[in-house]
Amino acid sequence: MASLGVSNLISSSISSSRSRRRDQIIKATINMPRKLIRNGGFSFPRGLVEELEELRSGYTNTTNPHNIDERLSANSRSTKITDPMVIAKLYAIMEAIADRVEMHRNVGEQRDNWNSLFLTSINAITLTAATMVGIAATAAGGGAATAAPLAALKLSSTLLYLAATGMLSVMNKIQPSQLAEEQRNAARLFKQLHQEIHTKVCIGNPTMRDVKEGMEKVLALDKAYPLPLLGTMLEKFPTAVEPAVWWPPRRQRPAEGLNGLGRLGGRSNMNGWDSKFEEEMREVVKVLKRKDKEDYLRLGEKALKLNKFLAISGPLLTGLAAVGAAFVGSVCFGPWAVVLGVVGGALSTVVNTIEHGGQVGMVVEMYRSNAGFFRLMEESVESNLEEEAVEKRENGELFEMKVALKLGRSLSEMKDLAASSSIKGEALQEFASKLF
Repeated sequence: MASLGVSNLISSSISSSRSRRRDQIIKATINMPRKLIRNGGFSFPRGLVEELEELRSGYTNTTNPHNIDERLSANSRSTKITDPMVIAKLYAIMEAIADRVEMHRNVGEQRDNWNSLFLTSINAITLTAATMVGIAATAAGGGAATAAPLAALKLSSTLLYLAATGMLSVMNKIQPSQLAEEQRNAARLFKQLHQEIHTKVCIGNPTMRDVKEGMEKVLALDKAYPLPLLGTMLEKFPTAVEPAVWWPPRRQRPAEGLNGLGRLGGRSNMNGWDSKFEEEMREVVKVLKRKDKEDYLRLGEKALKLNKFLAISGPLLTGLAAVGAAFVGSVCFGPWAVVLGVVGGALSTVVNTIEHGGQVGMVVEMYRSNAGFFRLMEESVESNLEEEAVEKRENGELFEMKVALKLGRSLSEMKDLAASSSIKGEALQEFASKLF
């Protein structure tokens, strides 16, 4: 009886295990992915077919589902492998950009030192010459005993004034404070370009088109902010203030998203764009043109006019002071020579301090650069809006976030700005940017 009970127990366990195995096979067959079933038959992945062929040929390799998954993922990743030569060229561009950042930073510090050293030296020379003219005036009526000291003081003060006039003319021509600001802007923009290329290498799928764009952007920055003073130096006193341009002309994009990320979803799978968002971007561009860029160009024109006036007045005053110093004690000019020599030197010191101590040239360059920043944003938005194929635009959601960050606004604040602009139009007094 005991043996009979054991046999019944064994048979019942075997039958139950067989029934469970059949259930698992049936469930596995029902849950098989549809993409593996084509035209009523099965279409296996490449890795699985190879292993089945090996088993048929007599090989003893075992089929592991994890190995099949790894092979499938490896096959999907193989289509995204970037050309090593593209990576090497992008890294070469990044190395050149890093070198330019250091060059512009060093040159900017040097030219900032020029500004402070020239300012201190010229003011010291001018005040010394004015003091000599005053002393010479007191010795003018001393007769023959003071003739030699009077001549020495007149000659020394005249030479000092002439030296100050020459140095001041050169300083006003090159505008060291403006040169320093140019180099600071160049260093910042080169660092930004370096980070942009680094991001493409890390998370994107760069191509030779990215290499070409990187080269063009580097050369455009070299042209916008040259290092040499002779021949290629930017005009410091143009007829009108124009926005700075440090980017190459925009070209048509291929059908891919930003930084090679491919077309992303969002907003009904229109690459993040819809009619409402396009209208918001158009309103933001209107505000940028009407308020921000226009205001900075207007302020730049005022600063440029002030800088021109000061640049002419400084050397003119020191030149008149040199004439007055040369005729101290003369019967023709009388006391006016002393007044011209002393007051001209004092006024020249004041003018020089306002122009270069106040760094008016730097202010002009700052306004010009800010206007260029807004112009770049306008061109970026307009180039996307003019592109009819949405798959060739930058992803809308990512682009919206970038524009909001550059304007110093949240996404809701930018939407409110667009709504206010559409309602009030030109009566809107609010600026688009909250950063500067």
